[in-house]
This record gives sequence, structure tokens and C-alpha cells, in this order.
Amino acid sequence: MARLILTLLILVFATPATAQTFQSERIAVTARGAGPDVILIPGLASTPAVWDDTAQALQNRYRVHVVAVNGFGDTAPGANARGPLTAAIANEVRRYMAEEGLERPAVIGHSMGGQIALKMAADAPGRIGRVMVVDSSPFFPSLINARATTADVAPIAEVARTAVLFLGDQVLRQQAGAAGQRLGGATDAVVNAMGWQGGDRRVLAQGIYEVMTTDLRGDLARVIAPVTVVYGWSEATDSPRHQVDQGFRQGFLRLRRAARFVRIEGAQHMVMIDRPRQFMAAVEGFLDQFPASTSSTARP
Repeated sequence: MARLILTLLILVFATPATAQTFQSERIAVTARGAGPDVILIPGLASTPAVWDDTAQALQNRYRVHVVAVNGFGDTAPGANARGPLTAAIANEVRRYMAEEGLERPAVIGHSMGGQIALKMAADAPGRIGRVMVVDSSPFFPSLINARATTADVAPIAEVARTAVLFLGDQVLRQQAGAAGQRLGGATDAVVNAMGWQGGDRRVLAQGIYEVMTTDLRGDLARVIAPVTVVYGWSEATDSPRHQVDQGFRQGFLRLRRAARFVRIEGAQHMVMIDRPRQFMAAVEGFLDQFPASTSSTARP
């Protein structure tokens, strides 16, 4: 009898994920829950699984839309096998919003997904309610060297793209050290610990090239949505995570309104997995529209 009651409760109260009628050759989106809309965008070579705990925690109060990028994990690449990647994905997420009738959703993006979220907010400023970028930057190399330019890193990015395309994604690990030495250290912010889950070589190669060369700092002035930046941090002064602290803050200076910064002690690049409790506290604060001009440090 107890098992029967439990089964009935699950059937009544569970909120299953639902597939959308939206069709795309670049992304797939699964929605669950009911309430204000929240879009979750994974990072480079990451699948929607990185958002499982986040979506589960939010679905009782929000309508959560989890994006999957074709060509990441074991999915077919579709149209992502050729041409530019991040701008095309940003356009597809915006098309999804239009077709599904989403009005000013909150958008949370990790790593490359954070850059996509920023681009969406810059290109369609009136359509995005607020943005959270998780361990992401408008220009990743600036975390390592504030004076770096796209021209500086393009040759290194091309080496990484070629290595992934022709030799496989594991070679990226070998390229990371050399890239970091040429740019001044702290390579985990750019290529190490990317939460790499593999995928189609063509998509991964283009993705790593764009993550390393995309510079959105000039677009930030067009963003009118409040922005929260969440990133891993360490108190240890000799830690790369301590050293990139100012890089994160300086990267968002061109926003119209000051970003809110939440650094999570002990987390690396996969903040939501490394420190799930502290990350969810940051997400709750973001969705509750805490003041956008303050900063805090979340500790274990």
C-alpha cells in the first residue's frame, strides 16, 4: 500500500521534461516546470547534464528551458558541423524564444554559454530579462593577460582548432600548457577544466577557436539587462583562481550598469558541479533580482 501511495504521489506531482515543437539543426531544447522562464545554456563540449541539479532545483517555481548544442556529447552535429558556431546558436535560442512566446526570460550560460547569453542580450536588449554568466568572460584571454588582443591569440587558437580537428580533442590538453605560457599563465580559465565531454571534432574545433578569439567587450554597452557574474575563486594568493579575480571584474566594465559579481570559493570552472550549494544560492539571488551593483564571496 505504501508503495502504491508513493507511486500515485509521483504521478500527480512530478513535473516531467517536455520536448518542444521547435525544430533546429543546431540546438535542441527541453522544458520542464511552470513559472517565469529560465534558459540554461551549457559551455563548450558540455551536454545538458551539467544543468541537471540546477533544473531540478528550479522546476517547481520556474519554467526551465535547457539547451543542448548539436555536436556536443554524443549528439549529431547537424548544421554546427560547418561555419561559425556561437553566433548561430545565439540566433537559434532567440528564435526558440520567439516561437515559444518567451518574454524577457532569465538566461544563465556557462563558459561558452555565457558568451552566448551576453551576445543575445547585446543583440536583442529588449528581449532578455537578466543574464548570469558562469565562469565566463566577454574575452577569455583577458583573464590571463589584460593587454591581450584577438590578433595575439588567433595563432594559438588556430593551433588548438587544428589539433582538435585532425588529432582529436584530447590533444587540447597538451596544447593548453604552451598556450598558457605564451599568455602569462592561469590556463584553466581558457582551456583546462572546460568540463570537456567530447563531441564531434568539427564542432569542438570551431568552438575552442571561437571561445579563445571572441571579444564581446565592445558589445557590452548595448546590454541593458542586469548581469550577474559567478566564478570560481581561491583565497590562496598563488592560485590561478585568485589571480584571475580582477580579470573577471575588468572584463565587464563597459556594461551600462555595473555587474554583480559572486565569487565561489573552492570552485573551478565547473562551478555548478564543484560547489552546488553555493552555486544554487547565487542562482536564487540572481532570480530574486538582488541589487546588480554589489559583490559577494560564497564560501564552503
